[in-house]
Amino acid sequence: MNFHEKISTLIEAKRDTSIALSDAIWAVPELHFQEKKSVQYMKAALEREGFSTEIGVAGLDTALVGTYGSGKPVIAFLGEYDALPGLSQKGGATYYEPLEKEGSGHGCGHNLLGTGAFAAAVAVKDYLEQNNQSATIRFYGCPAEENGSGKAYMAKVGIFDDVDIAISWHPGTFTTVMTCSSLANYAATFKFTGKSAHAAAAPHLGRSALDAVELMNVGVNYLREHIIPEARVHYAITNAGGTSPNVVQPYAEVTYLVRAPKKQQVQEIYQRVENIAKGATLMTGTSLEIDFEGAASNLIPNKTLYDAMQQQILEIGMPAYTIEDEQHAQAINNTFTPEVQASALVGLYREDVMQLKDQVIANHIPNVLPEFVMGGSTDVGDVSWNVPTVQCTTVCMALGTPLHTWQVVSQGIMPIAHKGMLQAAKIMACTAVELINNPALIEEAKKEWKDRLDGEAYVSLIPEGTKPPKL
Repeated sequence: MNFHEKISTLIEAKRDTSIALSDAIWAVPELHFQEKKSVQYMKAALEREGFSTEIGVAGLDTALVGTYGSGKPVIAFLGEYDALPGLSQKGGATYYEPLEKEGSGHGCGHNLLGTGAFAAAVAVKDYLEQNNQSATIRFYGCPAEENGSGKAYMAKVGIFDDVDIAISWHPGTFTTVMTCSSLANYAATFKFTGKSAHAAAAPHLGRSALDAVELMNVGVNYLREHIIPEARVHYAITNAGGTSPNVVQPYAEVTYLVRAPKKQQVQEIYQRVENIAKGATLMTGTSLEIDFEGAASNLIPNKTLYDAMQQQILEIGMPAYTIEDEQHAQAINNTFTPEVQASALVGLYREDVMQLKDQVIANHIPNVLPEFVMGGSTDVGDVSWNVPTVQCTTVCMALGTPLHTWQVVSQGIMPIAHKGMLQAAKIMACTAVELINNPALIEEAKKEWKDRLDGEAYVSLIPEGTKPPKL
């Protein structure tokens, strides 16, 4: 029996435990930096498997590190367990049915993500015990990936400094190695304070904070024409100052999220956004307070690790799906608009093209990846600036399912999600064993990582003096 078969056997032997953990986290969807139940579930599960645990690392109440073993290499599995607001949904339903009005839900599958990483860490631990091998296996429970970027806080204080390789994954509609970079981002809330007044009798005495928010938004919308096309600027008015049009609103706020392929680009665009906000205060006679919300660095690719993980995917293969799995996936797919369904086919084509391009380039120029940046951001990027990092994605939902939707939540406790989660665990665990058994691969990955950084040191986007959020 080769190690792929051994790892698969170990993971399948504990499949019920893993599924129960994932479903338990799904049932208590908690928002960023508030994952107090989820982290306790994960802590208890790790301790039952013989891991020592430390909770509250990096000053984050819901951050966790579980450790097994000793010595080199140090292999990190990255887990998440935060949910999203407004996505409460009945599990398994093929129609929209919130369990709680305006409640939260696991609309990005992080109940699966954290548990899959946990299952991989446990399987490698069990494998090392059976084969009398040594290494340090760590599970990192990372809060607030969706909003707040918990890993960025963890990286800023050096939590990953002694790690040799970091491994993660994400639920999706494809099974593949993630061979792309990501957008760096920076989020802040702009809080304007003015002066209330009777909007009819004495408007001249008022200073409208809502006017400041609106003028800021207009200014940023004009800015869009003059930034690089790959950048994204999003905003949400989080406080409009009240519901009465007869009152000059004395307080209003808007939250902005800036994205771009490189950290420096994000910083430059954000500074322009901030200057527009200051201009809005001058136009309205208001004052401004800016609160940092979160930031994430762009992801540093690593082809050496991608190749190693891709081989594990080929060795492990795909799960077996039942007629019921296919019928449920089709029912979910039927809830999508034709536009979403067509977008899924475009996504399939692009994934095929990118993998083909990768293969062509790899045959001619070692350690070169296509210049492809995914449309989203992840705080895994901050980890990748500190340690060579690799990720995969596996099929956990129907083709075309957009993330951050009720359809993701609905599918998060279904057999297709569980199968994808366990497949991801096998891929990650086998990748770790391959690296442990071949130290030269780790050194090659580190060399490539250093070459890609080209002497640039990691500098966190989190402003100096910013304290980690508390429960």
